[in-house]
Amino acid sequence: MLRTSIYAITIAVIWIHGGPQVMARDYNVEKVAQGFQFTEGPVWTPWNTLLFSDIPANRIYELASSKKVKIYREPSGNANGLTFDQQGRLIACEHSNRRVSRTEKDGSITVLADRYQGKRLNSPNDVVVKSDGSIYFTDPTYGIKKEEQELGFQGVYRISPQGKLELLVSDFKMPNGLCFSPDEKRLYVADSSELAHIRVFDVTSDGKLVNGRVFAKTSGPGGPDGMKVDVRGNLYVAGPGGVWIFDTNGVHTDIIKTAEVPANLAWGDEDGRTLYITARTSIYKVRLDVGGRTSK
Repeated sequence: MLRTSIYAITIAVIWIHGGPQVMARDYNVEKVAQGFQFTEGPVWTPWNTLLFSDIPANRIYELASSKKVKIYREPSGNANGLTFDQQGRLIACEHSNRRVSRTEKDGSITVLADRYQGKRLNSPNDVVVKSDGSIYFTDPTYGIKKEEQELGFQGVYRISPQGKLELLVSDFKMPNGLCFSPDEKRLYVADSSELAHIRVFDVTSDGKLVNGRVFAKTSGPGGPDGMKVDVRGNLYVAGPGGVWIFDTNGVHTDIIKTAEVPANLAWGDEDGRTLYITARTSIYKVRLDVGGRTSK
């Protein structure tokens, strides 16, 4: 699990919007841990380690800078997406418990959301926290059987700082990864169905989502999954073959190739310029010349 391997990927030419663009960058993608079942939900901790989920194993792991891995929580409710709130408390999307939870400072678990209008949520998938303390999460049906679904839609939700659950969007097929733009005026949400696209919404002053439109698409087997933005507003998307990079206009500018299909991403290290990638059975990282916010 702890064996490290490094491989260099040179991107020579990719096709963008029907035309070629020459790339001269080399990405040194390093495998830092392996031997898991299906990794997801990476997040950099306030104490400078990486937490990530292994969904089928029902565990959350912790990876230290020494590359030592230990179990952080077991069982985890088959946790998927993870993040931290403004008080440094872990927020988790728990598949098998069909809820969003918060780990308090004393280790106790608070249920933040598990039902909407009296019906059980589907299977909360990914989660982000806005600077005002509100929590946004997606709720596809990946973690349940069809006959277990009580809601007739797959939604995107907001939990207000006061704890009120609000349905924001209900017309996604499979809402998945999500992230804010650096100024929090936009929210990007991946639809990992056959649509294979990313939608972007304007965020109103009261936290609602308006003016939804398709921002970008991926191609190839699978679809867009977890996402992060860098400080310049570029969008990094776990997708077919690696991490797809889009500029602020939705133009596909580059790809970071990975040996395994990636599921999610997190900015890490003290300067926030290392991109950690959960990809099936392993954890990878790559140093970049630009970074993003950690613990988000």
